[in-house]
Amino acid sequence: MRRRDLLDLLLLAAVWGGSFLFMRIAVPEFGPGPLMELRVGLAALTLLPLALLRGRLPLIARRWKAILVVGALNSAVPFLLYAYAAQSLGAGFMSVANAVTPVWGAVIGWLWLKDRLPWGRALGLAIALLGIVVLVWDKLDFGAGGHGPAVLAAVSAPLFYGIAANWAKRFLGDVDALSNATGSMIAAALVLAPLAIATWPAQPVSWHAWGATIALALVCTGTAYIMFFRLIASVGPTGAVSVTFLVPVFGVLWGVWFLDEVLTSQILAGAAVILVGTALALGLVRWPRRQVSGSAGA
Repeated sequence: MRRRDLLDLLLLAAVWGGSFLFMRIAVPEFGPGPLMELRVGLAALTLLPLALLRGRLPLIARRWKAILVVGALNSAVPFLLYAYAAQSLGAGFMSVANAVTPVWGAVIGWLWLKDRLPWGRALGLAIALLGIVVLVWDKLDFGAGGHGPAVLAAVSAPLFYGIAANWAKRFLGDVDALSNATGSMIAAALVLAPLAIATWPAQPVSWHAWGATIALALVCTGTAYIMFFRLIASVGPTGAVSVTFLVPVFGVLWGVWFLDEVLTSQILAGAAVILVGTALALGLVRWPRRQVSGSAGA
């Protein structure tokens, strides 16, 4: 990987890690529905001129049904789940939970598309899911004031990313990434619009929250997608997906620095187990082969 690609990878991880920070700042004033509507709507406006210049709009119009599903599953639903979780969970916790996204992609691909899943990668999946258990072990309290619903929302969001990735692979494999991203942002905005209108805040929203929302939409969503496409073109999908391992680092870092969140040993342990399992599941790290010793016959 070239130095420029490495810098792009670090910058993208920092930007995506920042999305959890901005959600934590903005969601108390906007609420989940309006905040996510602004996120995808403004991101769509960021991507639309680029798609227009490259002549992608006719393709988006022709494949709107499949793109609508991706918009719902890859943006509207998981974004809404994270925004709901952000009302009570820390940015660091959510960024670590998000790291299991490639694992769900592999599981859904194996169950639905019959993708090959060697035993070593399957064991990696199990290890990553064990990491989720470590992460949430003492937080599944569903009583009054408990964090159980928020925790379930945070750990469920990556499942929808996994379903969406395989849907796109199955039905949109011939559609370029820019068309997918632009179309899915527009679709997500349409899906979330009724909820956003119904729950729009009655009180004026502070400039502090507006600033976080604009950063979330324009930087962490619209611009981040463009950066991700450039990274895929430069280093390939496997290299680009390694950003998954860096996002929790920045998510935790931003939470500690800007929100005074506490980095607990449980979050560190859960993150370590999740990242090791994910690396094995993606085949980025392989189990050591057992060497068979013996003498060669003459």
